[in-house]
Amino acid sequence: MLQTRDLVWALLFVGTAAALQVTITPALGEMSVGESKFFLCEVIGDATDIDWFSPSGEKILPNQQDVIVTRNDEASSTLTIYNANVDKAGTYKCVAKTGDKESQATVNVKIYQKITFTNAPSRQEFTEGDDADIVCDVVSSPPPTVVWKYKRQRVEFAKDVRYKALSNNHLQIRGIKKTDEGEYTCEGRIMSRGEIDFTVIKVTVNVRPSLRARQTELNATADVGQSVTLACDADGFPEPNVTWARNNVVLETDDKYSLNEDGSELIIKDVKKVDEGDYTCIAKNKAGETEKEIGLNVFVQPKITFLENLTASELEEQITLTCEATGDPTPSIVWSYGRRQFSEGEQSLDGNVVVRSDARVSSLTLKYVQFTDAGQYLCTARNSIGLDTQAMYLEVRYAPKIQGAVAVYTWEGNPANISCEVLAHPGASVVWFRDGQQLPSANASNVKILSTPAVSYLEVTPESQADFGSYNCTATNMIGMESKEFLLIQADVPSAPAIERVEPYSSTAVVGFEEPDASGGVPILKYKVQWRVSQEEQWTAREFEVEEGMQVIFVSGLRPETSYVMKMSAINGKGEGDSSAPEFFKTEPIQGEPNPPKLEAKLQSNGNVLKVNWIKQDDGGSPIKHYLVRYKAKHTSDWKQELRLPSGSEHVVLSGLDWDTEYEVLVQAENQQGKSTPGSISIKTSPEPTTIPDAVTNGSGLGTGAIVGILIVVFVLLLVAVDVTCYFLNKCGLLMCIAVNLCGKSGPGAKGKDIEEGKAAFTKDESKEPIVEVRTEEERTPNHEGGGQTEPNETTPLTEPEKNAVDGTSKPEEAEAKKPAAEVKTVPNEAAQTNGSESKA
Repeated sequence: MLQTRDLVWALLFVGTAAALQVTITPALGEMSVGESKFFLCEVIGDATDIDWFSPSGEKILPNQQDVIVTRNDEASSTLTIYNANVDKAGTYKCVAKTGDKESQATVNVKIYQKITFTNAPSRQEFTEGDDADIVCDVVSSPPPTVVWKYKRQRVEFAKDVRYKALSNNHLQIRGIKKTDEGEYTCEGRIMSRGEIDFTVIKVTVNVRPSLRARQTELNATADVGQSVTLACDADGFPEPNVTWARNNVVLETDDKYSLNEDGSELIIKDVKKVDEGDYTCIAKNKAGETEKEIGLNVFVQPKITFLENLTASELEEQITLTCEATGDPTPSIVWSYGRRQFSEGEQSLDGNVVVRSDARVSSLTLKYVQFTDAGQYLCTARNSIGLDTQAMYLEVRYAPKIQGAVAVYTWEGNPANISCEVLAHPGASVVWFRDGQQLPSANASNVKILSTPAVSYLEVTPESQADFGSYNCTATNMIGMESKEFLLIQADVPSAPAIERVEPYSSTAVVGFEEPDASGGVPILKYKVQWRVSQEEQWTAREFEVEEGMQVIFVSGLRPETSYVMKMSAINGKGEGDSSAPEFFKTEPIQGEPNPPKLEAKLQSNGNVLKVNWIKQDDGGSPIKHYLVRYKAKHTSDWKQELRLPSGSEHVVLSGLDWDTEYEVLVQAENQQGKSTPGSISIKTSPEPTTIPDAVTNGSGLGTGAIVGILIVVFVLLLVAVDVTCYFLNKCGLLMCIAVNLCGKSGPGAKGKDIEEGKAAFTKDESKEPIVEVRTEEERTPNHEGGGQTEPNETTPLTEPEKNAVDGTSKPEEAEAKKPAAEVKTVPNEAAQTNGSESKA
C-alpha cells in the first residue's frame, strides 16, 4: 500500500520537471524591535541559484551586518535578521533560477516596538509643598496607554484634583505632602497585542527643616564662671544638620564653645560681657535651610572699683567719701554707718550728712566732722544680679573728751576706784591732781593709778575725812586738752526696806518688800531677814544675795500654826542699815503635799544640753524627801525614765537632747504626805550646728592614736613643770619628797606651823564686827566659759589680793549635791580689810 507521503513526493517530482517552486517559512514575518529571526527559502526543482532581495530590491549579499543570507544546500537558503529595527521592515523576496527558468516567493516582515520604559527612575525625590512631576517615559508601536497606580490602587484623577496626568504620560502631584510618599506604579498597555508592562517608582518627599528655640532669649551673669546653654530643636526629612554661627562665623567646639552630638545645644563656657548678643541656629538638609536667632543678655554683678580710707580733724569744714562701682544693670549705691543707712538724696536729721549719686559714683559728704563720725563706713552697690560691699575707715582726730561718773561713794578704809574714761585720737596722756598736786605723791600713799588705753583708774583708800573731796583728771594729746573734777563722797549704810506683805504657808513664807529709799551711795549687796516666835526672844536671821529685779524673799524652816514677828534690813559695803517695822503673821496648819517647785531653764553653750533650776516652795509641813524629774519631746507621747534627785538638789542637767526640738520638763517635790503638783517648763534646743570637716582627717594624716599620744606627752610635761615650780616656790611636790627622803632636806613643816598660827590668830579676835558675805551656788561653780579678768569698777582694788584659807574651801562645797543654793559666811572685819576681793563695795 502506497503511503500518502510517497504520493506527494511523486507529484512534486513530476511538477518540478515541468517548473521550479519556491516557498518561504514562516510565511508571516512579524517581529519586535531588537528581536532576531530567520526565514527559510526552500526550492522544489533543480535550481542553480537561490538569492534574497531586500525591500529596496537590492540583492542581499552574504556576510552583511544584521541581515545575513546563508546557502544551506542545493534546494534551500536562509535569511537571518539580527537586532531588528523598523528600518528593516518590508517585503523580502527569494528568487530561484535554473537556466532560463526562474521562480520566487515573498515574505512581508513587520517590525513593531514593544513597551519600553526609556526614562523612569526607580527612586525620585521631591520637596514637600512643591509640584512634583513623577517621570515615566515609555515608548512602543503603536504608542501605549499609560495607567498610574499608588499603593496598588489606580489613581483616580477625578477624586483628587492634586493628581494630574500630563501629556507626556508623567504624573503630576500639586503641593506634594509627606503623606504622598510611597511606591507608584507606571503601567503601559497595547490593546491590539494585549501587551502590558510596568515599573515601580519609589517617591520620597523631603521636608524643609523647621526650628524651635527652647528659649528665644536667655540671661546670664558674667565673671562668675557660669556656663549657659543655647538650644534649638530641628525637624525635617532627611534629618537636618544643625550648626551655630555668630556674626556670620560658624562656631565649633573649642575652649569657649561646646556642641552636643546632634548640634542642637551650644554651651558657652565662662560667660563674659563680650559674649552678649545674637546667636544663629542653622538647620540644613536636601530640602532647604532654616535659621533662628537666639539672644543672650549678659549681666554683670556690681563691683566696687574705688573706695579709700580718709583722715579728718574734728570740726573741719567738710569731708567727702567717694565710692565708685561697675555693673550691668547700673547698680544703685547705698552708704551705711552702724545701723544708719544713707541713699541718693538722703541726709541726716541735723543736715550734716548729704549723699549724692551720679551714674556709677556716689559721694557721702559730712559738712562738719565730729569725733562720733569716726569709724567704718560701708558702701554697698546693688543691682538685680547681686551686690558688692566694701568698707572704708574714716579716721577723725580730736581733742580728749572725758567721761565717767562724777560722784563715787566709799568709806574709810575701803578702796574706791574713780574712773576717768578718755575718748581721744591720737591717744591722750592722763594726769591726776588733788588740790593742784599731781598724784600719786609722797604725801598720798593711799592713792594708786592704773591706766588702760581707754580708762585711767584712781584707787583711793580713804584714811580720814580729809581724803574725801574733789580729784582732777586732765587728759592731753596733740590736738588739745580737757580736765574734769570727780568727787569722792563718804558712803552711808542703806535705809530700811519696807515689808509690804507676808504670805505664810505651813513651813514657809513669801515676803514681799520695797527697796530702801537710800542705798547709802554704794550698791546694796544683801538683805537680812530676821524672825522669831511671838512669845520667844531668840531671833533667827538669814541673809539673801541681791538679784536683779528682786522683790520677794522666800523664808523656810518655819513651824506650822505658829505666830511670828519678822523684820528685815539692807546691807551694803559700809554695813547693815536700820531694820524695817516688824511684821506679824501666823503660819498655816500642815497641809500635806508640798507646793510645786518654780522652774527656770537655760540652754548650755553646746546647744543640746539643758539645765533646769528650781526654787523650793513650801514643803507642806514635813521635810521634802526627794525631787522627781520627767521630760519628753513635745511632739512625742513617751516620757523619758523618771529621775529621782536628793532633797537638797537645786537643778538637773539634761544632756544628749535632740537638736532643734521643744522639750517639756516636769519637776515634783515629794514629802511624807505625798507628791506636789508638777512644776512645768518648756524650752527648745538649738538647731544642729554645721559640721566642719576636721583638718586632721582631711589632710594632716594624723590618726586618733597620734593625737592622743601628743596630748599625753603635753600633759606629762605640764605636770613636771608644775612639780618643779612647787618645789622652788612652796617646797612641796614630788621633787620635794625625793629631796627630803634621799638628801635629808627639811620639809615644809615650819611653814605649815606658821600658817596654823596665823589661822588661829585670824579666828581668835572676835571683837571685830563681822562683814556678812553670801555666796551662791554659781559663785562656788568654776567659770567654764572662759571669762577673763574684768576691768576694775569704782570699788575694785587695783592690787591683786592673796587667796585666804576661806576661799580654799569653795571647791569641796561645789561637789556636794545636797548643798543649798545660798551659803552664809561671816569673816572678821580685819580679814576683809586685807582681802580686796571680799571687800568690794
